[in-house]
Amino acid sequence: MSRYYSYINSAAAILSQYHGEEPFASFSKKYFAQHKKFGSRDRKQITHLCYCYFRLGKALPEMAVSEKILAGLFLCSHAPDSLLETVRPEWNEKVMLPLGDKLQLLSVSLNHVFPWADALTDGIDGEQLSASYFTQPGMFLRLRPGREAAVKGKLEKAGIGFSMITDHCMALSNATSIDEVIQVNKEAVIQDMNSQRVGELLVATGQTGTVRPVATWDCCAASGGKSIMAKDVLGNINLTVSDIRESILINLKKRFAEAGITNYKSFVADISKQENLPSSFFDIIIADVPCTGSGTWGRTPEQLYYFDTEKAEEYAALQKRIAGTAVTHLQNGGYFLYITCSVFKKENEEAVDYLKEKFHLQLVKMEVLKGYDKKADTMFAALLQRPL
Repeated sequence: MSRYYSYINSAAAILSQYHGEEPFASFSKKYFAQHKKFGSRDRKQITHLCYCYFRLGKALPEMAVSEKILAGLFLCSHAPDSLLETVRPEWNEKVMLPLGDKLQLLSVSLNHVFPWADALTDGIDGEQLSASYFTQPGMFLRLRPGREAAVKGKLEKAGIGFSMITDHCMALSNATSIDEVIQVNKEAVIQDMNSQRVGELLVATGQTGTVRPVATWDCCAASGGKSIMAKDVLGNINLTVSDIRESILINLKKRFAEAGITNYKSFVADISKQENLPSSFFDIIIADVPCTGSGTWGRTPEQLYYFDTEKAEEYAALQKRIAGTAVTHLQNGGYFLYITCSVFKKENEEAVDYLKEKFHLQLVKMEVLKGYDKKADTMFAALLQRPL
């Protein structure tokens, strides 16, 4: 029994020192490196309790930390839990109840977990989104062209369960380790289901399989997932990638090598300040812009807990600067693919309206890619075209 109370106290101690300045995963890793008394089982349990606490978002603000940890654990548990059985047996008996019943038992409103329903992108259900935070999203693979059978065979041989969402999209348990089973990036890319669906908008450009290389600029490339997908979807491309962080491009270079992409250009640029920009023009510009990440808070619930609406305002202004600069390098007749992993209208439809009005782009297709009912991320993507 003392072990379980120790877990709760340790989680509360960590939470008292964490203030959201960095991802909790990196913070907790540093914390445990300094406090070596915790074994791997202890670290896993304590970290889980912290994430359960974060998943309550803005709800129960007046509740004591230790009590809120237990409330989060109760709501996040889908099977009887040994810690709850010891500390809150009356809750453990009801842990299999539907989430709505458990929320009612604790007097928790989903509107308090995520209190910004009026700011949501059209079509997103605020209550379903809030409810999804109590379940960790799954893991998805995008099988690369010609590698589908090989990946399936290797996973089956290793006894790893999976389900096929599409011919190229595979869902696995989020705890699955595949690095020693398949060649990540060469055979399959770890990529959320809805991030993969952005490829449908690349198909909508009509530029797939062209004889002439499609000049493509991934202007906020990050780790390069969208660039690898663009290569797989479009085929013959003349690829340029950029990011504000040189360290990211170093990691991208390693990932591209694993993916077999060697013929590309890369450069460091702060596009929001119009610094170090290319002189060329492009047929397709991919702008997966920095955002609140609110569509991925199921994976990083600490961001839900610490979110301030001013951040959405700041990101919206940054997105307009980035998109507004990048679009000036679009060929006549070229396509601009605007992407966020945000659920907020200010970062989504309002940015598209800005591009249409300021730069006279024509909207080809706009998608709200809901993931909250599929254990996936929620994303927004819009394909626009510059008139000939």
